[in-house]
Amino acid sequence: MSVTDEKTMLKAFDRIDPDPRIAARALLLARETLQIEADAINAMHARLAADDSVGRAVALLLACKGRVVVSGIGKSGHIARKIAATLASTGTPALFVHPAEAAHGDLGMVTADDAFIAISYSGESAELMAILPVVKRMGSALISMTGKPGSSLAQLADVHLDVSVAKEACPLNLAPTASTTVTLALGDALAVALLDLRGFKEEDFARSHPGGALGRRLLTHVRDVMRSGAAVPAVGADVKLTEALLEITQKGMGMTAVVDADGRPLGVFTDGDLRRMIEKVQDFSKVLIRDVMHAKPRSIGPEKLAVDAVAVMEQYRINQMLVVDADGKLVGALHIHDLTRAKVI
Repeated sequence: MSVTDEKTMLKAFDRIDPDPRIAARALLLARETLQIEADAINAMHARLAADDSVGRAVALLLACKGRVVVSGIGKSGHIARKIAATLASTGTPALFVHPAEAAHGDLGMVTADDAFIAISYSGESAELMAILPVVKRMGSALISMTGKPGSSLAQLADVHLDVSVAKEACPLNLAPTASTTVTLALGDALAVALLDLRGFKEEDFARSHPGGALGRRLLTHVRDVMRSGAAVPAVGADVKLTEALLEITQKGMGMTAVVDADGRPLGVFTDGDLRRMIEKVQDFSKVLIRDVMHAKPRSIGPEKLAVDAVAVMEQYRINQMLVVDADGKLVGALHIHDLTRAKVI
């Protein structure tokens, strides 16, 4: 933060009324808002127990051969965008279409194979009602989410989802607050039900979120982050320790693999092994690496997930691990820093 920004912020704090009554009033309103919205969700939870509309909506969405198109205007439009995004990221192809833009050409994105979710608390939004007859004539299934079961939109829909609330959290009972919260929550419920029924797994989620932490954990394989070729430290079993130390220094992994004539690992020697040897061995020039290596080193296949390598390293408290192919030959090496840089850890 620059000095100027810091001074500006301090001046802003100076203008804040220190009267504790303001803080108390703010806290009261915050708690009331949360309570009203929680009550609204609980009321919908109870209402759904005697209503099969969610089940019918999910069945309709599962049968959809195209995409789920979600639409709304104003605050409902913002909720519609979020619902479409949640559906798309959990295995149900979906997109948001603005109703006003749809009336001017974007309706071409909707096909007869699609399912259409129209969101309007009043159920009378002019922009939505202008395009929905076309959607119905096209043959798209229509699901409505309104707070008015007797509204034009609710009557037009194949399935109506009731998102009515007793009151908004807004003290004026005007700004969409509790109603948008309930609508968003019901949208999440639809997405979760579809996710489960489609058998959507962590791997599927990772494929739609390759840039996220979970995507990296579930899509990054050992072969993607391991060191290979000339970057892998390796020496033969008959070389002297001094030669092995040179290999460790040059490759910068803090260890070297010890391999047989066919390139299969026989052991490993690390910086830690060297430190422990200093107290016992005076002359390194006559020591063979085979006599001081750790036999049967931990290894992993290149096709394994990098997160599996992390688990092995943590279990055995090691910082390096060898990578071997199906024939047991050394093809790479991993350092804990490689996994950190790849953001697998």
